[in-house]
Amino acid sequence: MSQTADLIELRNVIGGAERPAADGRTTSVVDPSTGQEYARAPLSGTQDVDAAYGAASEAFVGWGRTTPAERQLALLRLADAIEQRADEFVAVESRNTGKPLHLTATDEVPPCVDQLRFFAGAARVLDGLSAGEYMAGHTSWVRREPVGVVGQVTPWNYPLMMAIWKIAPALAAGNTIVLKPSDTTPASTLLLGKVASEVLPPGVLNIVCGDRDTGRALVSHQRPDMVAITGSVRAGSQVAAAAAANVKRVHLELGGKAPVIVFADADLAAAAEGIAGAGYYNAGQDCTAATRVLVHASVHDDFVAALAEAARGQRTGVPDDPDVAFGPVNNALQLDRVTGFLDRLPDHASVVAGGHRVGDVGYFVEATVVAGLKQDDEAVQDEIFGPVITVQTFTDEDEAITLANGVRYGLSSSVWTQNHGRALRVSRALDFGVVWINTHIPFVAEMPHGGFKHSGYGKDLSMYGFEDYTRIKHVMSAFDA
Repeated sequence: MSQTADLIELRNVIGGAERPAADGRTTSVVDPSTGQEYARAPLSGTQDVDAAYGAASEAFVGWGRTTPAERQLALLRLADAIEQRADEFVAVESRNTGKPLHLTATDEVPPCVDQLRFFAGAARVLDGLSAGEYMAGHTSWVRREPVGVVGQVTPWNYPLMMAIWKIAPALAAGNTIVLKPSDTTPASTLLLGKVASEVLPPGVLNIVCGDRDTGRALVSHQRPDMVAITGSVRAGSQVAAAAAANVKRVHLELGGKAPVIVFADADLAAAAEGIAGAGYYNAGQDCTAATRVLVHASVHDDFVAALAEAARGQRTGVPDDPDVAFGPVNNALQLDRVTGFLDRLPDHASVVAGGHRVGDVGYFVEATVVAGLKQDDEAVQDEIFGPVITVQTFTDEDEAITLANGVRYGLSSSVWTQNHGRALRVSRALDFGVVWINTHIPFVAEMPHGGFKHSGYGKDLSMYGFEDYTRIKHVMSAFDA
């Protein structure tokens, strides 16, 4: 990247080199804390996508044949390079997203390094069936191979972390990549691509910026053997449809509407604090955020009062303020979306905390609690993706499960209770890919993350996520051959 006339000029990373879009077009990159443009990024077209896939195809010839030990070493070097330049990654990520600097430094960049190191080790421990004579006179064994060239699309809510979630298992398995970050948050992904070009062979990881048309060109291109996206249900459906034309493998991590079930025996104060932290982190812009509370009717009023008090303690503000809990929503369209949900609340709903935009500079919204909602209300059924927590009531365990499962999403959920048996029953009944008990939102690299229903299919993180980027081949040899 370079800086010209007070604007940073960002460039694609293709074949290990930084390049502008072939036709010179660019898009505006805005600091959501100020609403002001601070950089220009390439608006890539089909020529750029072709070039990136060409580079990835050429690189796959060598990278796909490397040993697990060689790939492990390369990923460890990449992790070390990010760790050594952590302050730079924090600054770039924070400016592009508006995230608080102190939280980006503690909660986001270190896990990115850890996840790369996990997959570096995972490259050397893939499981498989033992070779053996499953038919008389023949020996069979299983080869686990890289899928090939992979096209990936990442979202704007966690630009760096979601890029790591995508590239780490794919690279560890021996694939090469063409990745498109969101058009509103390309900066940290391009820095990642630049750093990767210093430790990976040219063309192994290519970063192509652009808009939705660029994304369509990337996922509908004939070259990739697999496409993977973290994004909205709409985007995921379009990716799956485009991939179907060429029978590509597809990996989808889409939206969420996490139910948070609070039973009467829960520690209400601890639940309110934990849910507020998990609901407002990153301004609620998280598919797993604790944004849909179901609380037992007998403790509803006490819990809502505690949650409202916790919300008032979650202050939003500019990135360099060490006392803020979250920053702005990502862009002007998202601000309109979040405030639109609040403007359209039904008469039976009541805003008990927050509910307003903060200031007229940047895209800040107060930590908000909305009570009195019903199951069919828009704010309950649709993903708001902002700092808004809704509250409903239930009367018994069966009703809680019915309400929790009564949305089209199936990504994450949590149960808050001191009854061990109830926790086990409810965790079994919840139709969500992740269930937390008396906590919400922690992730570890060793455990899988991914959803059901409209939240998509495939797993990120863990050995399950690693296996998604491999293919299985059966080889059989006759004794007499």
